[in-house]
Amino acid sequence: MTQRFNNIKTVHGQLNLPGDKSLSHRSIMFASLAEGKSIIHNCLNAADIESTIGCFRNLGCSITREGDKVRVVGKGFKGFVKPDCELYAGNSGTTARLISGILATQDFESTIIGDESLSKRPMKRIVEPLRLLGADIEASADGCLPLHFKPTKNLSPIEYNLPVASAQLKSAILLAGLHLEQETCVIEKDVTRNHTEKLLGLKVIEEEGVRKIYSSKKNYPKPFEFFVPADISSAAFFVVLGLLLKDSKLIIKNVLLNETRNGFLRVLQSMGADIQIENQQKDMGELFGDLIVKSSQLKNIVISKELVPNIIDEIPILSVAGIFADGEFEIGHAKELRFKESDRIKAVCGNMKKLGLDVDEFEDGFKISGKPINSFTAFDSYGDHRIAMAFGILSSVLKSGGEIENFNCVKISNPNFIEQLQSIITD
Repeated sequence: MTQRFNNIKTVHGQLNLPGDKSLSHRSIMFASLAEGKSIIHNCLNAADIESTIGCFRNLGCSITREGDKVRVVGKGFKGFVKPDCELYAGNSGTTARLISGILATQDFESTIIGDESLSKRPMKRIVEPLRLLGADIEASADGCLPLHFKPTKNLSPIEYNLPVASAQLKSAILLAGLHLEQETCVIEKDVTRNHTEKLLGLKVIEEEGVRKIYSSKKNYPKPFEFFVPADISSAAFFVVLGLLLKDSKLIIKNVLLNETRNGFLRVLQSMGADIQIENQQKDMGELFGDLIVKSSQLKNIVISKELVPNIIDEIPILSVAGIFADGEFEIGHAKELRFKESDRIKAVCGNMKKLGLDVDEFEDGFKISGKPINSFTAFDSYGDHRIAMAFGILSSVLKSGGEIENFNCVKISNPNFIEQLQSIITD
């Protein structure tokens, strides 16, 4: 499906966005592990989350959805049943990687598969540490899906230094650790999103510039009720639109403000963005509040290496803000972008070149300078929801508009993006 975007003059109003994708995944998983009924409010209703729900239904859990509320009856410790089919993760790397830490510890065989895109994404980084724990895992020759798990009685805790800044890798190991009496420890030098630690109440020790996170059977989840804050990554697209369009003001309600996820807000504020935060609250350790966004004149800044893991999903839309800001936009230390739903470095650079911009592509990032041409431009989504939405916002800012090919990939994280956009257009 090709989606056309016309130029928008200004935006005003209030947005209530669906729940955060990372938290929706984890709350479904942890409720499925717990024995008994849990209730999840404002749970994201999107393809990736349905992949997670489908996997745990096939493991014997009762999961029902009533609008944005999900009820889960979990199976408890080692209570899952052997699935009668392969577990399908769709396009969701979070589903495939996190559930691997759970399947590796079960007393039955199972297989996780994915769609064509997910089947090309690296899983070796998950397989290696789980094998160190004693897990019996077979992977494809290239270290990708499918992964096949066999039961083993030789599981033992490990201390593992993360070789890459990856919350999915960290979480997979910690979830495996929940099934062992003694503590498993994951050590990270670069801080990654910490939702697994917060929701499970894990012990975290910071010393000598590293974080040590511990899990064991004593951290095994119990039933809970949880409100999932609005997805900060989905909010990012509308935040940038409100900043770039003149005479605009947006209120985005109940947005996740987790300290490992709010880096893009700090980057934009350092660039001169007028973004205020009101009505802050907490649920299960997760901070959220309302964002007040007003039109702003932006100036590009140097983005530090340490901040990159915090903003990794927002880099495509930050680059859109960057081409309308004073100075050059440059990002480095972001090689992980090449292993997302698309090679996002290649995707951003390819689309930006269509605007006549000066683009330098690096192995771990890119630099963009110049002013975009104003003629109507056709962009490629590369089958990636974040690329599709980022260039949808860019098209809305361009005087002649633009269009995005294969725009329906946004169903992965925000199937109602177009309706949300239309609700705030006032011209």
